[in-house]
Amino acid sequence: MLKRFWIFSAVTLFAAGGLWADTPPHVQTFPLRDTAGLIAPKVKTEAVNYMGRKSVRMTMDGDDRDGLALLPGTDFQDGVIEADIALKSTVPPGVRYPGFVGIAFRARPDASHYELFYLRPGNSEAPDQAMRNHVVQYVSAPGFGWYRLRREWPSVYESHAEVAMETWTKVRIEVAGRSAKLYLNGSPKPSLVVDGLKGEDLHGAIGLWGFTGEEAYFSNVRITPAAPQQLKNESDVAGSWEMRYSSDAGGMEATMDLRRDGDKVAGTWSGPLGETCAIAGTWRSGYVELSFPGEWPKDVPQGAPGPVKAFLTGWIDGDSGKGRMRVEGRSDGGWVAKRKP
Repeated sequence: MLKRFWIFSAVTLFAAGGLWADTPPHVQTFPLRDTAGLIAPKVKTEAVNYMGRKSVRMTMDGDDRDGLALLPGTDFQDGVIEADIALKSTVPPGVRYPGFVGIAFRARPDASHYELFYLRPGNSEAPDQAMRNHVVQYVSAPGFGWYRLRREWPSVYESHAEVAMETWTKVRIEVAGRSAKLYLNGSPKPSLVVDGLKGEDLHGAIGLWGFTGEEAYFSNVRITPAAPQQLKNESDVAGSWEMRYSSDAGGMEATMDLRRDGDKVAGTWSGPLGETCAIAGTWRSGYVELSFPGEWPKDVPQGAPGPVKAFLTGWIDGDSGKGRMRVEGRSDGGWVAKRKP
């Protein structure tokens, strides 16, 4: 046993004059000096002067807690999104409000699905370390909100950063296939890395995102597309797989034999956690969520031996797979897999 254990459909939104300057056709710029053309049926947008610059202010009306203003004529898959964003809280004095402001991408025309990086500036200098870790965050609407991601994968989809309320923050988002990175204020190092975006849409619109109880400000959006990675959804998970799990407690090699009936997945996992452990889970357009019971090995120096439950999520792309895996209470890391011939 020890030898096996080792260290939118295409989105086309109408374009409107006055939102971008003359630029090469492959680059889109939106100075956002006015609101002309913004597609914002559920939020209020206004042209304002904020902290010395012309910009767009977004606020929430009615009962909506959050919302998007889509940029016209954007259909983004891979590349770079840059923007300046700022946030001002409007909650009563004495009410703690870390705030929410961000940039969405690959959004559907009705804003029902999108990927999102957002900031919570009020958490940056919080006295509690857990709150400090909730400054930059990733979510994917509609199925992967902050609560679910934080509970299922602690610390993976959020991190700390030095940002502040009522201050312009430069945001840079780099997207490549199923991965994305968030950079702040010109830093060459990312503040958050997401290796395995949750959304199934591989392209869509860019959106400005805000929340209730605040004024969100946006200016100087620049979109630079890159050659898209050749990905295709709907890859089947059924078959026999050789997989490798690399974690903070070491690594494992294992095999998975899987079958699919609609969106239901079943099969077995064989490796250091046990032989023919029964797998159960789901499949969605190539994205899988699997779990199985096992036994933590006695000869592993990290973690006490005993019954465990393992969870895997990730994408199947053709004959390869990649994602995250955690063994509850024992380890957390990534997995890669190849389909056996």
